[in-house]
Amino acid sequence: MVFSSQIFLFYFLPTFLVGYFVLYRLHAKHSTLNFFITVFSYIFYGWLEPWLVFLMFGCTLVVYVAGRFISAPGASRLQRNLSLGVAVAVNLSALGYFKYYMFLMGGLNSAIALLGIEPFSIMTVLLPVGISFYSFQSMSYAIDVWRGTAPPVKDFATFACYVALFPQLVAGPIVRYNTVAEELATRTHTLENFVRGMVFFCFGFSEKIFLANQVGIIADRVFASDAPGVLNSWWGSLAYMFQIYFDFSAYSNMAIGLGLMLGFHFPRNFDGPYRSRSITEFWKRWHISLTSWFRDYLYIPLGGNRVGKARLYLNLFLVMFVSGVWHGANWTFVCWGLYHAFFMIVERANDKQALYWRFPKVVQLALTQVIVLFGWVLFRADSIGEAWRMWKCMLGLNAVSSADALLSAEIFTPSCQFFMALAFMLSFWKFRSYDWCDKVSPHRVAIALVIFVVAALALFTQSYNPFLYFQF
Repeated sequence: MVFSSQIFLFYFLPTFLVGYFVLYRLHAKHSTLNFFITVFSYIFYGWLEPWLVFLMFGCTLVVYVAGRFISAPGASRLQRNLSLGVAVAVNLSALGYFKYYMFLMGGLNSAIALLGIEPFSIMTVLLPVGISFYSFQSMSYAIDVWRGTAPPVKDFATFACYVALFPQLVAGPIVRYNTVAEELATRTHTLENFVRGMVFFCFGFSEKIFLANQVGIIADRVFASDAPGVLNSWWGSLAYMFQIYFDFSAYSNMAIGLGLMLGFHFPRNFDGPYRSRSITEFWKRWHISLTSWFRDYLYIPLGGNRVGKARLYLNLFLVMFVSGVWHGANWTFVCWGLYHAFFMIVERANDKQALYWRFPKVVQLALTQVIVLFGWVLFRADSIGEAWRMWKCMLGLNAVSSADALLSAEIFTPSCQFFMALAFMLSFWKFRSYDWCDKVSPHRVAIALVIFVVAALALFTQSYNPFLYFQF
């Protein structure tokens, strides 16, 4: 189930909100409200594959018990370390099996085939939606309790609510326990927060329907083409660049909005990433909750920037390598992470003498986004070879298909140009959807409601409604 589906919009969400606020008006305890959220979160998560609920429940139970052992009075250092190790190992094992088993076995079979050995049979493993997100959240809780930077939760229902919280369950933002610990125990429901949350949700939903979906059609057609021309390949790559941003930004805004309706304050997840003037700045603005997770739980423990240059470059390499692996079980994601690692290392090695800083700001921005764009091509491609083919098309090094003129007619229609222009403007303009939604006023509420109604009507006419981050 996704936020932009009719089932969620017209059945699940209204039922949940009515039930939740009826309980609230009856002065139900926060533990009861949390249990209600947990039940509906499990329904949301297991809508298509109910058995996945048991996987999430099992991982949640293990981490909860581990947290109790870590925080137990008089717990020895060995007990604390073993408990942390079990919590991390269980989550990484589940993530490794469900997300990377087929990828690793495929690589192993390719290797042994060169030796003339009969390949192993590979069973098909279904990727549980959102496993990367709730695994990281669970691990962050165990690590923070071990560090003493987060309070241990005593009530299992409360912790289960934190892990399964449906607004951010399948796509983030990654919310750390100490961010919402107080609100899980006691939170305030106000009309202002509910209205603010409604504005966030309405705007995010409209972003998804009017921007991500529309430019996504262009991207899919171009990447499906055998040999698009220079203009079409750049147009399609730009379309994907906008699609992945607005798809994920929209989901983050909707998640933040739903959280506000329930009294939770989730962190900002995007801050105008396409206005960055370096790759390092880009990663400070893109998927902020994931970037900060890697910073606090991997980069800093490795030594961060408090080490020598060689070690610093290795740390950057390792963090971006893990980031690439985290995004998917494909060599394209690994290479995408290393691609960004290369530019981050070059930037750090040259500091203010880096190429970016020798040009005016507009050139810095343009150069950075071209680098990002070529990286997104690698991210989007099904294989390294496909990415290389698209790069060659963008550089005019590939023979153009005879169907390229027909492709141009399909992707340069007035409506396509309009939505691409709108996506371009909202990406590079100083406008920030988070800041706009965060300031409640009557006219902003009216605008949000109007575009939501129009987007909801448009939803009934759209057959194309993917959610890209399902694969992560």
